[in-house]
Amino acid sequence: MRKFLSLPQEKQNRIVEAAMTLFGDVGYKKAYISEIAAAARISKALVFHYFGSKKDLYSYLVYYAGKIVMTEAQEKRVTDNKNFFDRVIITTQFRLSIKNRYPAMNTFIESVYKEDEPEVAADVQRLLSIAGDMHSNVTFSPAETEKLKDGIDPKLMEDLMEKYMDGVVAGWNDDLSIDETIHKVTKCLNMLNRNLCK
Repeated sequence: MRKFLSLPQEKQNRIVEAAMTLFGDVGYKKAYISEIAAAARISKALVFHYFGSKKDLYSYLVYYAGKIVMTEAQEKRVTDNKNFFDRVIITTQFRLSIKNRYPAMNTFIESVYKEDEPEVAADVQRLLSIAGDMHSNVTFSPAETEKLKDGIDPKLMEDLMEKYMDGVVAGWNDDLSIDETIHKVTKCLNMLNRNLCK
């Protein structure tokens, strides 16, 4: 791993992007080191030289993705806002920013949710744990639950918001700026807030 980290940043990025793209597209089992090497424009032997094994490469990608997500979340202060709907907006903006800046990583993270290969189960669990921490930002606090109108199920609302965010992020492309997308999301959530809260 030390040898990989001593490479120029551009070469590291090329290898990471190639590996994340292939793992993201076909999953762990069907991803071949030879294809990753070809996409990264290096030899298969060099991939093994830098990482040792396919599993070690996958483990590194999980670590790398988790580190970026946590660092960006802290920088954007995703957890700081007190209002549930504002936290949904901020989390959606954060997820769009990650997708925009790291398209291959976004595909890779999405594939991890579907990964069932026992060899990488611990790595998958590590990334899902980070995602779970992010998900906990989009839950109602007890005080916010009390502000909901009678008959509104907070757990159902949280599930709806999670699916809404997933849909916004999955459907987003750079034809529409992140700011324009967040403006539309904000309008929708303000309408929900007015209609669901006392």
